Amino acid sequence: MSSKTSASAKAPHAKSPAVVPRHVAVVMDGNGRWATRRLLPRSAGHKFGADALKRLVRGCVQQGVAHLTVFAFSSENWNRPEQEVTALMQLFVQALQKDTGDLAAQGVSLRFIGDRAPLHSEMQELMRHAETFPVQQPRLRLNVALNYGGRWDIVQAARALQAEGGDWTEANLARHLCLADIPEPDLLIRTGGEHRISNFLLWQLAYTELYFTNTLWPDFTEESLADAIADYSRRERRFGRVAGAKAAGGLRVA
Repeated sequence: MSSKTSASAKAPHAKSPAVVPRHVAVVMDGNGRWATRRLLPRSAGHKFGADALKRLVRGCVQQGVAHLTVFAFSSENWNRPEQEVTALMQLFVQALQKDTGDLAAQGVSLRFIGDRAPLHSEMQELMRHAETFPVQQPRLRLNVALNYGGRWDIVQAARALQAEGGDWTEANLARHLCLADIPEPDLLIRTGGEHRISNFLLWQLAYTELYFTNTLWPDFTEESLADAIADYSRRERRFGRVAGAKAAGGLRVA
């Protein structure tokens, strides 16, 4: 499985993408470093990162992506400095208060995945409101991973399967995972120059194409997304088959 080290690096004479991924997942990394390089507090990087997310959503709508899942706050992020965590939570609240209607007007429906129990009651109520906000012409489902971890996801799915007394099969366990009702990600984008998954969608990323870019998240643009999708469209997804073989047994090619 290949990866990119720069969002600006692409093949000569690259054409418009022939294949658009149905589901794009994004690890939005680099807010703190972006701010530090500009002698700004880390919280400023998160604010500019929120603007980058708006650009990403617009780009996905324009490109025809059906599902977008972003890693907003991991279960490990509670270990960051308290001031930074507080600023992030305030930013989430402000975004839910201001942007839910704008997203709906673009045809974007919101869903949240992760453990909500530790979150403030106000935020939980805003999340419920955002998830039920009417979208007249749905074009994109935006899944926000908030207090989420891939290991947590698998454990909570296993507990749910055990509680229902079902057979222990991959299919039965997968039914209880977050995002079980939509296709698994076709493309994972990670910004910030790191080459790891960081406990994000561990089960769901089994056959996802990975794209890494040195671009720090606040600098990510619609053009950056187009570069990632163009790179994705040039890849051959094999799902364990040999090159050039046709899909069999219900495997998806995209």
